[in-house]
Amino acid sequence: MGLPSAGNLAEERMQDFRDALYFPIREFLAAGNPYDPAVMFAHWPVRQNFNLYQPYHLLLHMPFALPSYRVGAVAFALASLVLLVALAVMAAARMRVPWVVGTAVVAALLVTSQVGKAQLYVGQVNPLLAVGVAGALLARNSHPRWAALAVALAWLKPQFGLPLAILLCARGSWRVALGGTGIAAGASLVALVPLVVRDGVSGFLEVVGRNLEHASQTAYGAVNSVTAQRVDLAAVLFRVTGWLPPAAELLTLVVVLTVSVVLVRRLDRAQDDTGAADLLTCVAVVVAVVHQPGDVLIAVPAMAAAAAVWWRRRQELRWLGLAVAALLVPFAHLYFVDTVIREFVGVRSSVTVDGVAIVLAWVALVVFARGRLRA
Repeated sequence: MGLPSAGNLAEERMQDFRDALYFPIREFLAAGNPYDPAVMFAHWPVRQNFNLYQPYHLLLHMPFALPSYRVGAVAFALASLVLLVALAVMAAARMRVPWVVGTAVVAALLVTSQVGKAQLYVGQVNPLLAVGVAGALLARNSHPRWAALAVALAWLKPQFGLPLAILLCARGSWRVALGGTGIAAGASLVALVPLVVRDGVSGFLEVVGRNLEHASQTAYGAVNSVTAQRVDLAAVLFRVTGWLPPAAELLTLVVVLTVSVVLVRRLDRAQDDTGAADLLTCVAVVVAVVHQPGDVLIAVPAMAAAAAVWWRRRQELRWLGLAVAALLVPFAHLYFVDTVIREFVGVRSSVTVDGVAIVLAWVALVVFARGRLRA
């Protein structure tokens, strides 16, 4: 593994570990502000801006940034692999199959899928977030304290934590949602205080503004980018139609969460036994606000549970089956599939197909939920 330098910034191998973990923490340890794009680009060999992760990210992942880059990268990849296996254990538990066999099968499929391989190759933190979201849904009734801790992990990226907390509150788990939010806020204060003391409140807010401005202008992050791989409804709508209404991202967030909140709340009250409420919760989190294809990893245990129910009752649960099938698209979007799509229908379609599939899954779940509630 070559050490990061100005000459190999385009290399995708462990780029998220490099840009969103190792060097931001190094900057933090050097008494700098890693949220400032200009500082990071001037001091370290990074290609991407360090987005607005919760400040406790700088503390939680510090053990991976203390050793040399190679040692830290290998350790982080191994930890991510363990988390993917833990996610497979959760999926096996949700399917109610022998956990050894179920875990082995799901873990093998997960690690060899496009989404699973990307976590390990690019060095993303999604495995931890997925365990957090899945753990919160799995334990919110039986072990609320553990569920609150899982919600705190999901808050590592606010675009996961915020919609998840709202949906959990709607489903009656407001103590879990607020408890997890409080844990994340308290842990973040430890890292936030030195940053604010160093720059002052106004200075730190200016840094946050520059960070958001930079992120909104990048080819991979802008809502109106034709090459971005974003899978949220606003970005998918633009790449499909070329149309972007005013305040599209805020409008999408409000609409998706409002519709999803009403439906998951009613599904819970109706004691629906299909697992649709959990799956709709996960998909709504991804569709409502800026997300990438790999973020659908959070839905794996809920997908497994819904797929098992659908298989036993497939004649009456066709919309649920369609939703699960659509969610499999990002996992099956392997290199050779992507090559074929690019060759025949172009790059824009290649970076849009996953988003279309995930949005379709959300629509299918909405239709399914409405039909179940009317029955």
